[in-house]
Amino acid sequence: MSARNRIAVGLLSMSVAGFGAWKVNEGFTSVAVIPTKGDVPTLGHGSTRYEDGTRVRMGDTITPQRAEVLARNLLTQDEKLFAASLPGVKLHQEEFDLYMDFVGQYGIGTWRAGSPRRDLLAGNYVQACHNLLKYRYAAGFDCSTPGNKRCSGVWIRQLERHAKCMAAQ
Repeated sequence: MSARNRIAVGLLSMSVAGFGAWKVNEGFTSVAVIPTKGDVPTLGHGSTRYEDGTRVRMGDTITPQRAEVLARNLLTQDEKLFAASLPGVKLHQEEFDLYMDFVGQYGIGTWRAGSPRRDLLAGNYVQACHNLLKYRYAAGFDCSTPGNKRCSGVWIRQLERHAKCMAAQ
């Protein structure tokens, strides 16, 4: 087994592979949609707002090129907020990518208030991975409910994120 060192969060940014995987997970819509019941309008690669903070509205449209720029710009903004939320924490690149994927899906506010962040601050990396599985709800509905057609993708994405997190330990 080779020894890998974690790197200070402030020195990391989302990898090309991490950004590509995030875009695939988010998909692409050229017209604003509400992806799951109870969600907010989403456009492009999962963007719910524009760079200036204006919320996406139903009826908004976007080109694939603009969606790519918007997604990268929003993630760059979120990377700074994410790094600031984890003073003194070190992560592997894979961990950084998957937690940024979480932020891209659930938002920086949910990240700041959440248990994965608290455990990373305490140095409990494995528990932070396990805490990802707590985020399985959409509009109060448990997306881990077997056979649900409402938001099963939310739960599948969390299971994949958890598996990647555990593999990085």
